[in-house]
Formats: sequence, structure tokens, C-alpha cells
Amino acid sequence: MAGMSETSVHYPHANDEPCGVNATLHAPISPDGTPELGTRYVVPGRQGRAVRVARGQSIRIINTHGTQVCDTWAFREDNPSEFLSWEHARAWISRVLPRPGDALVTNRRRPILTFVEDSSPGIHDTLMAACDLFRFETLGVTGYHDSCADNLRLAMMAIGRVAPEVPQPLNLWMNIPVHEDWSVGWLPPVSMPGDHVVLRAEMDCVVVMSACPQDIIPINGAACTPVDVAFEVFE
Repeated sequence: MAGMSETSVHYPHANDEPCGVNATLHAPISPDGTPELGTRYVVPGRQGRAVRVARGQSIRIINTHGTQVCDTWAFREDNPSEFLSWEHARAWISRVLPRPGDALVTNRRRPILTFVEDSSPGIHDTLMAACDLFRFETLGVTGYHDSCADNLRLAMMAIGRVAPEVPQPLNLWMNIPVHEDWSVGWLPPVSMPGDHVVLRAEMDCVVVMSACPQDIIPINGAACTPVDVAFEVFE
């Protein structure tokens, strides 16, 4: 954003505006997010990337180190106000967590992705909102902190698009157990290096991934150190 450094803070009135900037804004995979099929791209720790995935194509998202949570969204290519919605998708699949074969639907209850494959133990999260500047302020951070919410906004801006809001993400590999007393835990991932998921596009869409910048609680491993993930789009 013009006039903003990577350490300045902005409190926007509109939910499509980031609270700050990071390298995500200047590092798209291509000017409009179109990938080279079969090429493996890296999402550096603390950053986000957006990629266009055509109907019938699939995206493989890889937990390179096994410890990293990847917040993941999907927006309809020609109308980003339609997007993968977990309020609707949980009702569609009648579960909190997706399994291979599940259709993941939009806020208009239409399949946008199919959860095709999962080489990990299948522990993900669909309950927790993307981290944002306000979450980090409640954790004691002062000044700007990278966040998944801003990574979404900036990754879309980097390819000339706008995320009209920050929907509930598919938090790949995020380990949030729900206990018998209905409290939740914030635990490190149980995935292993190289674990991956495959998502197939059921409509032309833009998929956005954030290598979660959370470095205060151990959802990105006991060391609380965000690291990179990778992805590739294929037919």
C-alpha cells in the first residue's frame, strides 16, 4: 500500500483493506496468479500466495517441514463474493473436519473444491478465524505483526484482485482438539515433513494460502517458528 512500510499499522474501515504490508504484496507467482502447471511454488513462512485454479485442475499443498499451519481460502474466479464457506461446508458434509471425497461448498452452497487426498493424519481445523492484527494485540503484541488475514488481502492485491472479506479458512494441519468440557486446545501439528493434501477445483477459482505467522502460541510447532509450505497446480 502506498505510503506504508512493513512496520506501520493501519486500522481500516473496510474489511478488504490490510492493516499493514509485508513481502506478500510484491511476490506474486505471476502478475495475474496463473501458475505454470506442475511447477512447485513456495509460500515463505509468514507470507501468503494466491493462485488461479481452473475447473478440473487440482492443487497439491505440501507441509514441507511438517510443522506449519497453512490457512487456505478459495474464491470464485469471476465473483469473489462467492467463496468457500465453512459455515456452509460443515453443514454440507455433516462433520467438523473434511475427509477425502468431501465436496467443500461456497456461501451459495455450491461445490467449489473437492477434498481429494490427504497423506497426513487428517488433523486440520475449520473453527478458528484467521489470525489478524487484533488477535496479536490480545496476545500482547505492540505495533504491526504479520497475520493470515493480511496475507490473504495482500496476496489477492498482488495479482490485481480484492478479497471482499476474510472468510473462515481451512486451517490445514492446525491441531485444535475439542475436549469433553467443550474447551479447546492449541497444539502443534501432528503432520510429518512432506505431508500433503490435494484439492480439486469444481469451478474456476482463486486459491489463497498463508504460511501462518503465529509465533506466540505453538500451533506452528513447539518452537513457535513459522516456516514455508509449498504448492503445485496440475491437471
